[in-house]
Amino acid sequence: MYAPVSPDQWRELPPEDRVTAAVDSLRMLADPTRLRMLWLLCGAEYDVTTLAAAVGIARPAVSQHLAKLRLAGLVTTRRDGRRAVYRARGAHVPTMLSEALEAAHHRVANLPDHE
Repeated sequence: MYAPVSPDQWRELPPEDRVTAAVDSLRMLADPTRLRMLWLLCGAEYDVTTLAAAVGIARPAVSQHLAKLRLAGLVTTRRDGRRAVYRARGAHVPTMLSEALEAAHHRVANLPDHE
């Protein structure tokens, strides 16, 4: 379960390995296609062909994006017969993605910030 950061924790820098991993994850989310793909993968499992159809890009491009997301630890894969099936990894990925998109919604819609 997610534990919120305490006020004291905000006063200290996080460990370097966590910063590096977070930067890698956020870099992957900086691409619109990968963000859309990851959004879908938070809700269900997809193979490359089905995901390519859902996001409207070629299968080789989807495969390249999935490889990057996998290297960043944002998706997992399992075999289902001859095909590989992908999904978002754990509960942190959907939380991170939904928070990022909710913050963007507040900015775009000029809604007040939550405190």
